[in-house]
Amino acid sequence: MQNHDAYHTPVTVIGLGLMGQALAGAFLRAGHPTTVWNRTAAKAEQLVAQGARFAGSPDEAVTASPLVVVCVTDYDAVHKLLHPLGATLDGRVVVNLTSGTSAQARETAEWAAQQGSTYLDGAILAIPPAIGTADAVILYSGPRSAFDLHESALRSLGADTTYLGDDHGLSSLHDVAVLGLMWSVLNGFLQGAALLGAAGVDAATFAPLAQKGIGTVADWLAGDAQQIDDGAYPALDSTIDTHLGAMEHLIHESEFLGVNAELPTFFKALTDRAVAAGHGGNSYAAMIEQFRKPSGGDA
Repeated sequence: MQNHDAYHTPVTVIGLGLMGQALAGAFLRAGHPTTVWNRTAAKAEQLVAQGARFAGSPDEAVTASPLVVVCVTDYDAVHKLLHPLGATLDGRVVVNLTSGTSAQARETAEWAAQQGSTYLDGAILAIPPAIGTADAVILYSGPRSAFDLHESALRSLGADTTYLGDDHGLSSLHDVAVLGLMWSVLNGFLQGAALLGAAGVDAATFAPLAQKGIGTVADWLAGDAQQIDDGAYPALDSTIDTHLGAMEHLIHESEFLGVNAELPTFFKALTDRAVAAGHGGNSYAAMIEQFRKPSGGDA
Protein backbone atom coordinates (compact mmCIF):
# COMPACT_ATOMS: atom_id res chain seq x y z
CA MET A 1 0.00 0.00 0.00
CA GLN A 2 1.10 3.55 -0.71
CA ASN A 3 2.38 5.44 2.32
CA HIS A 4 -0.07 8.33 2.47
CA ASP A 5 1.75 9.77 5.48
CA ALA A 6 4.58 10.88 3.21
CA TYR A 7 2.31 13.90 2.85
CA HIS A 8 -0.71 15.20 4.74
CA THR A 9 -3.18 12.37 4.37
CA PRO A 10 -6.73 13.42 3.51
CA VAL A 11 -8.99 12.37 6.36
CA THR A 12 -12.73 12.02 6.77
CA VAL A 13 -14.37 12.33 10.19
CA ILE A 14 -17.90 10.98 10.54
CA GLY A 15 -19.76 12.06 13.67
CA LEU A 16 -19.43 15.56 15.07
CA GLY A 17 -20.36 15.34 18.71
CA LEU A 18 -17.96 17.03 21.11
CA MET A 19 -15.35 14.32 20.58
CA GLY A 20 -15.81 14.15 16.82
CA GLN A 21 -15.41 17.91 16.53
CA ALA A 22 -12.22 17.69 18.60
CA LEU A 23 -10.85 14.93 16.35
CA ALA A 24 -11.58 16.86 13.16
CA GLY A 25 -10.09 20.02 14.65
CA ALA A 26 -6.87 18.20 15.51
CA PHE A 27 -6.52 16.86 11.97
CA LEU A 28 -7.06 20.36 10.58
CA ARG A 29 -4.45 21.87 12.89
CA ALA A 30 -1.98 19.21 11.77
CA GLY A 31 -2.52 20.18 8.13
CA HIS A 32 -4.63 17.24 6.94
CA PRO A 33 -7.29 17.99 4.31
CA THR A 34 -10.36 17.10 6.36
CA THR A 35 -13.83 16.17 5.20
CA VAL A 36 -16.59 15.94 7.79
CA TRP A 37 -20.12 14.64 7.93
CA ASN A 38 -22.80 14.74 10.58
CA ARG A 39 -26.52 14.19 10.44
CA THR A 40 -26.98 17.68 11.89
CA ALA A 41 -25.04 19.88 9.50
CA ALA A 42 -24.92 22.84 11.88
CA LYS A 43 -22.37 20.99 14.03
CA ALA A 44 -19.88 21.30 11.17
CA GLU A 45 -20.08 25.08 10.82
CA GLN A 46 -17.10 25.92 13.03
CA LEU A 47 -14.96 23.23 11.40
CA VAL A 48 -15.88 24.45 7.92
CA ALA A 49 -14.84 27.93 8.99
CA GLN A 50 -11.46 26.42 9.95
CA GLY A 51 -11.05 24.82 6.53
CA ALA A 52 -12.91 21.52 6.65
CA ARG A 53 -15.15 20.42 3.79
CA PHE A 54 -18.66 19.32 4.67
CA ALA A 55 -19.86 16.31 2.69
CA GLY A 56 -23.47 16.06 1.67
CA SER A 57 -23.77 12.38 2.59
CA PRO A 58 -21.83 9.58 4.31
CA ASP A 59 -21.08 8.12 0.88
CA GLU A 60 -19.56 11.40 -0.30
CA ALA A 61 -17.62 11.71 2.95
CA VAL A 62 -16.07 8.24 2.66
CA THR A 63 -15.21 8.72 -1.01
CA ALA A 64 -13.23 11.86 -0.15
CA SER A 65 -10.44 10.21 1.86
CA PRO A 66 -8.35 7.04 2.17
CA LEU A 67 -8.58 7.32 5.98
CA VAL A 68 -12.07 7.39 7.53
CA VAL A 69 -12.47 8.06 11.26
CA VAL A 70 -15.84 7.29 12.84
CA CYS A 71 -16.87 8.56 16.27
CA VAL A 72 -20.57 8.28 17.00
CA THR A 73 -22.89 7.28 19.84
CA ASP A 74 -22.54 3.49 19.72
CA TYR A 75 -21.90 0.56 17.41
CA ASP A 76 -25.54 0.46 16.27
CA ALA A 77 -25.04 3.98 14.93
CA VAL A 78 -21.78 2.88 13.27
CA HIS A 79 -23.55 0.07 11.46
CA LYS A 80 -26.48 2.24 10.38
CA LEU A 81 -24.04 4.68 8.82
CA LEU A 82 -21.58 2.28 7.23
CA HIS A 83 -23.62 -0.74 6.17
CA PRO A 84 -25.45 1.07 3.35
CA LEU A 85 -22.10 2.18 1.90
CA GLY A 86 -20.91 -1.32 1.02
CA ALA A 87 -18.34 -1.20 -1.77
CA THR A 88 -17.65 2.51 -1.20
CA LEU A 89 -15.45 1.39 1.69
CA ASP A 90 -13.31 -0.82 -0.56
CA GLY A 91 -9.62 0.02 -0.25
CA ARG A 92 -10.07 2.45 2.63
CA VAL A 93 -8.87 2.25 6.21
CA VAL A 94 -11.73 2.74 8.66
CA VAL A 95 -10.77 3.75 12.20
CA ASN A 96 -13.64 3.39 14.64
CA LEU A 97 -13.21 5.44 17.81
CA THR A 98 -16.71 4.69 19.07
CA SER A 99 -16.93 3.11 22.53
CA GLY A 100 -18.16 -0.47 22.65
CA THR A 101 -17.21 -4.03 23.50
CA SER A 102 -14.48 -6.30 22.22
CA ALA A 103 -17.07 -8.58 20.59
CA GLN A 104 -18.57 -5.63 18.71
CA ALA A 105 -15.12 -4.59 17.53
CA ARG A 106 -14.33 -8.05 16.18
CA GLU A 107 -17.73 -8.39 14.47
CA THR A 108 -17.34 -4.98 12.84
CA ALA A 109 -13.86 -5.90 11.63
CA GLU A 110 -15.23 -9.05 9.96
CA TRP A 111 -17.94 -7.04 8.22
CA ALA A 112 -15.47 -4.37 7.07
CA ALA A 113 -13.18 -7.01 5.59
CA GLN A 114 -16.09 -8.33 3.52
CA GLN A 115 -16.42 -4.83 2.04
CA GLY A 116 -12.72 -4.72 1.16
CA SER A 117 -11.94 -2.25 3.91
CA THR A 118 -9.15 -2.47 6.49
CA TYR A 119 -10.46 -1.84 9.99
CA LEU A 120 -8.78 -0.44 13.08
CA ASP A 121 -10.65 -0.24 16.35
CA GLY A 122 -9.67 2.42 18.84
CA ALA A 123 -10.34 3.77 22.31
CA ILE A 124 -9.94 7.36 23.47
CA LEU A 125 -8.82 7.79 27.07
CA ALA A 126 -9.17 11.56 27.11
CA ILE A 127 -11.70 14.38 27.20
CA PRO A 128 -12.34 16.41 24.02
CA PRO A 129 -10.18 19.43 25.03
CA ALA A 130 -7.16 17.11 25.39
CA ILE A 131 -7.36 15.80 21.81
CA GLY A 132 -4.29 16.82 19.82
CA THR A 133 -2.17 17.32 22.95
CA ALA A 134 0.30 15.26 24.96
CA ASP A 135 -2.48 14.48 27.45
CA ALA A 136 -4.56 12.45 24.99
CA VAL A 137 -4.12 8.68 25.32
CA ILE A 138 -5.50 6.84 22.29
CA LEU A 139 -5.29 3.08 21.79
CA TYR A 140 -5.54 1.18 18.49
CA SER A 141 -5.88 -2.48 17.58
CA GLY A 142 -6.16 -4.30 14.28
CA PRO A 143 -3.77 -4.96 11.37
CA ARG A 144 -0.31 -3.56 12.04
CA SER A 145 0.08 -2.60 8.40
CA ALA A 146 -2.93 -0.26 8.57
CA PHE A 147 -1.68 1.38 11.75
CA ASP A 148 1.82 1.85 10.33
CA LEU A 149 0.39 3.31 7.13
CA HIS A 150 -1.49 6.05 8.95
CA GLU A 151 0.42 6.32 12.22
CA SER A 152 1.60 9.87 11.50
CA ALA A 153 -1.94 11.09 10.85
CA LEU A 154 -3.32 9.29 13.89
CA ARG A 155 -0.64 10.87 16.09
CA SER A 156 -2.24 14.21 15.22
CA LEU A 157 -4.95 13.21 17.69
CA GLY A 158 -2.65 12.65 20.64
CA ALA A 159 1.03 12.23 21.37
CA ASP A 160 0.34 9.15 23.51
CA THR A 161 -0.76 6.90 20.65
CA THR A 162 -0.36 3.18 21.30
CA TYR A 163 -0.75 0.17 19.02
CA LEU A 164 -1.87 -2.88 21.03
CA GLY A 165 -1.87 -5.74 18.53
CA ASP A 166 -3.75 -7.49 15.73
CA ASP A 167 -6.76 -8.49 17.84
CA HIS A 168 -9.40 -5.84 17.12
CA GLY A 169 -10.93 -6.34 20.57
CA LEU A 170 -7.86 -5.21 22.52
CA SER A 171 -8.69 -1.49 22.44
CA SER A 172 -12.14 -2.01 23.95
CA LEU A 173 -10.77 -4.38 26.58
CA HIS A 174 -8.10 -1.89 27.64
CA ASP A 175 -10.71 0.86 27.70
CA VAL A 176 -13.05 -0.92 30.11
CA ALA A 177 -10.11 -2.10 32.23
CA VAL A 178 -9.04 1.51 32.77
CA LEU A 179 -12.64 2.59 33.39
CA GLY A 180 -12.95 -0.07 36.10
CA LEU A 181 -9.76 1.24 37.69
CA MET A 182 -11.08 4.80 37.55
CA TRP A 183 -14.38 3.94 39.22
CA SER A 184 -12.62 1.91 41.89
CA VAL A 185 -10.38 4.85 42.79
CA LEU A 186 -13.25 7.36 42.74
CA ASN A 187 -15.55 5.15 44.80
CA GLY A 188 -12.80 4.55 47.35
CA PHE A 189 -12.28 8.30 47.63
CA LEU A 190 -16.01 8.90 48.06
CA GLN A 191 -16.21 6.23 50.76
CA GLY A 192 -13.38 7.92 52.64
CA ALA A 193 -14.87 11.39 52.16
CA ALA A 194 -18.19 10.16 53.57
CA LEU A 195 -16.46 8.66 56.61
CA LEU A 196 -14.49 11.79 57.36
CA GLY A 197 -17.45 13.99 56.58
CA ALA A 198 -19.35 12.25 59.38
CA ALA A 199 -16.63 13.56 61.72
CA GLY A 200 -16.86 17.09 60.33
CA VAL A 201 -13.83 16.86 58.02
CA ASP A 202 -14.55 18.32 54.59
CA ALA A 203 -13.55 16.54 51.37
CA ALA A 204 -11.09 19.27 50.39
CA THR A 205 -9.08 18.52 53.50
CA PHE A 206 -9.07 14.79 52.72
CA ALA A 207 -8.14 15.15 49.03
CA PRO A 208 -4.35 15.76 49.45
CA LEU A 209 -3.98 12.74 51.72
CA ALA A 210 -6.05 10.66 49.31
CA GLN A 211 -3.77 11.68 46.45
CA LYS A 212 -0.72 10.52 48.40
CA GLY A 213 -2.42 7.22 49.17
CA ILE A 214 -3.30 6.70 45.51
CA GLY A 215 0.32 7.45 44.58
CA THR A 216 1.55 4.86 47.08
CA VAL A 217 -0.76 2.21 45.62
CA ALA A 218 0.33 3.15 42.08
CA ASP A 219 3.92 2.41 43.11
CA TRP A 220 2.89 -1.13 44.06
CA LEU A 221 1.40 -1.99 40.66
CA ALA A 222 4.54 -3.04 38.82
CA GLY A 223 5.48 -5.52 41.55
CA ASP A 224 1.94 -6.87 41.80
CA ALA A 225 1.79 -7.23 38.01
CA GLN A 226 4.99 -9.29 38.05
CA GLN A 227 3.57 -11.59 40.73
CA ILE A 228 0.36 -12.00 38.71
CA ASP A 229 2.29 -12.87 35.54
CA ASP A 230 4.53 -15.26 37.49
CA GLY A 231 1.58 -16.90 39.24
CA ALA A 232 3.39 -16.64 42.61
CA TYR A 233 2.33 -14.32 45.43
CA PRO A 234 4.98 -14.01 48.15
CA ALA A 235 3.95 -11.57 50.89
CA LEU A 236 6.77 -9.04 50.83
CA ASP A 237 4.95 -6.50 53.02
CA SER A 238 1.54 -7.59 54.30
CA THR A 239 -0.63 -10.66 53.84
CA ILE A 240 -4.24 -10.96 52.74
CA ASP A 241 -5.07 -11.91 56.34
CA THR A 242 -3.74 -8.52 57.44
CA HIS A 243 -5.78 -6.72 54.79
CA LEU A 244 -8.87 -8.64 55.92
CA GLY A 245 -8.52 -7.31 59.46
CA ALA A 246 -8.27 -3.73 58.17
CA MET A 247 -11.38 -4.24 56.03
CA GLU A 248 -13.30 -5.25 59.14
CA HIS A 249 -12.25 -1.97 60.77
CA LEU A 250 -13.52 -0.03 57.76
CA ILE A 251 -16.86 -1.83 57.84
CA HIS A 252 -17.30 -1.23 61.57
CA GLU A 253 -16.40 2.45 61.28
CA SER A 254 -18.83 2.89 58.39
CA GLU A 255 -21.67 1.21 60.24
CA PHE A 256 -20.93 3.09 63.47
CA LEU A 257 -20.98 6.45 61.69
CA GLY A 258 -24.07 5.66 59.63
CA VAL A 259 -22.12 5.62 56.36
CA ASN A 260 -22.91 3.16 53.55
CA ALA A 261 -20.82 0.02 54.14
CA GLU A 262 -21.68 -1.89 50.95
CA LEU A 263 -18.35 -1.23 49.23
CA PRO A 264 -16.05 -2.45 52.03
CA THR A 265 -18.44 -5.34 52.71
CA PHE A 266 -18.01 -6.40 49.08
CA PHE A 267 -14.21 -6.13 49.42
CA LYS A 268 -14.37 -8.35 52.49
CA ALA A 269 -16.59 -10.93 50.77
CA LEU A 270 -14.03 -11.35 47.99
CA THR A 271 -11.20 -11.46 50.51
CA ASP A 272 -12.99 -14.11 52.59
CA ARG A 273 -13.14 -16.27 49.48
CA ALA A 274 -9.42 -15.81 48.88
CA VAL A 275 -8.65 -16.85 52.47
CA ALA A 276 -10.95 -19.87 52.12
CA ALA A 277 -9.00 -20.81 48.98
CA GLY A 278 -5.77 -20.84 50.99
CA HIS A 279 -4.36 -17.42 50.05
CA GLY A 280 -4.49 -15.82 53.50
CA GLY A 281 -0.70 -15.84 53.80
CA ASN A 282 -0.10 -14.51 50.29
CA SER A 283 0.30 -10.96 49.05
CA TYR A 284 -2.77 -8.99 47.99
CA ALA A 285 -1.91 -9.74 44.35
CA ALA A 286 -3.30 -13.26 44.93
CA MET A 287 -6.77 -11.65 44.89
CA ILE A 288 -6.48 -11.86 41.08
CA GLU A 289 -7.66 -15.45 41.42
CA GLN A 290 -11.03 -14.16 42.67
CA PHE A 291 -11.38 -11.68 39.82
CA ARG A 292 -10.66 -14.42 37.31
CA LYS A 293 -13.75 -16.34 38.42
CA PRO A 294 -17.22 -15.71 36.99
CA SER A 295 -19.52 -13.66 39.19
CA GLY A 296 -20.81 -15.78 42.05
CA GLY A 297 -18.05 -18.36 41.53
CA ASP A 298 -17.06 -20.54 44.45
CA ALA A 299 -13.77 -20.04 46.28
